[in-house]
Amino acid sequence: MSNFDIIKKKIKLIIFDQYGTIVDMQKGLTEAVIPFLKNKKWEGDPNRFVTWWRRTHFENSMIDALSKNNHTNYRTIGQNAVSYVMDRCGINYTKKEVEWLVKQIEVLKPFPDVILSLNKLRENDFKLGILSNGDQDMLENAKQFIGFDMDFTISVQEAGYFKPHWKTYRLVELKTRINKENCLFVANHAFDCIGAKSFGMYTAFIDRRKRPFGHTPFQPDIIVKDFKELSNVLE
Repeated sequence: MSNFDIIKKKIKLIIFDQYGTIVDMQKGLTEAVIPFLKNKKWEGDPNRFVTWWRRTHFENSMIDALSKNNHTNYRTIGQNAVSYVMDRCGINYTKKEVEWLVKQIEVLKPFPDVILSLNKLRENDFKLGILSNGDQDMLENAKQFIGFDMDFTISVQEAGYFKPHWKTYRLVELKTRINKENCLFVANHAFDCIGAKSFGMYTAFIDRRKRPFGHTPFQPDIIVKDFKELSNVLE
């Protein structure tokens, strides 16, 4: 029996990152900001605007996780991030506009291959769940737009840290009562896979962007191009 066959036999729970893994964050937010930026008469690239927004959000969430302050919720981090980007771009805005922009995260649609593949994984008797940096209410609001009922939807809020802090992955064990060695964590982001792997979970890297994973001892156990390939290899 190969090492991969052993892994498949051990997996009871597949836990997914949501933003950028389940839902297409870059495309969805870019589509949302195009008319907004046009109305503001900003002539830059909307796709780059979203990239700056997401990078600033990630940087601020990592600073928050490493600081001694109390955990800042995802919504606030997002509002501060997009406000900063608009400051840099010289865009005038209101508080309500900032709130509206971050609200768009809750209505993002899944990648086209996701739902069919999730149903296929469920048919193979895997428990399925979400572990997200998003606030719990944001994750609940997003369910109707994703269109799939996970067995578990877990926000890092309860851990008090953002991923990839180890306490966020431990939260999966605490909430599901499934041991980490029986979990496969799936993400489109290397940092998230590294965090889960270093905690002791198996990991799968969704390499949609065809980028190298990076030089780290915490390499993923599975690398696939999309969810369809993931469901095929786990069948």
